Amino acid sequence: MSVSRRNFLRTAALGLATTALAQQAFADSIYGFHPDARPLRDESLYPPVESPIDFPIDLADADEIPERFHRQLVAWEGPEEPGTIIVDPGQRFLYLVRDDGSAIRYGVGVGRAGFAWNGEATIGMKRRWPRWLPPEEMIYRDAKALEWANGMPGGPENPLGARALYLHANGEDTLYRIHGTNDPKSIGKAMSSGCIRMLNEDVADLFER
Repeated sequence: MSVSRRNFLRTAALGLATTALAQQAFADSIYGFHPDARPLRDESLYPPVESPIDFPIDLADADEIPERFHRQLVAWEGPEEPGTIIVDPGQRFLYLVRDDGSAIRYGVGVGRAGFAWNGEATIGMKRRWPRWLPPEEMIYRDAKALEWANGMPGGPENPLGARALYLHANGEDTLYRIHGTNDPKSIGKAMSSGCIRMLNEDVADLFER
């Protein structure tokens, strides 16, 4: 399988071409943020905590997910090191590179920011059933986000789903996540506010690898 990497979000142990400031400006443009209206948020909310309950993960109905987006092993010919995660937002796939010339391919859901951003980052933090802290910019345009401005406890109803991987670059949070979803039908679609979403069972599988 020959894959063009030009449009990929690559998560590897390297630097990021775009700065945290540029990422913030991009998020501001998406969420309609007004710079004079930024609220103060309690710093004790960071980092987001895990739920004290490790909820069971309900498997999605495979018949509701197109077969191409089912988790599967595929050939990989790229130069990436084993353990590298590559996201192809255009095709709605996430690849985890293995050490035997193969990769695990997962179907994902993406959003506008998923198409616009590309670069390299590290997994700076991982959480099981994480507390959702909506970006301050989102609070201004999304009534649900406003309701949970100070955080929604982790659990099956939480939009981050069962697991979350937090993408960092140059020691800063990029505001991008790879996370689960409580809406399995969104896999393969461009419906999120920018992060990469996976089936809960798939993000849990990736989390352990």
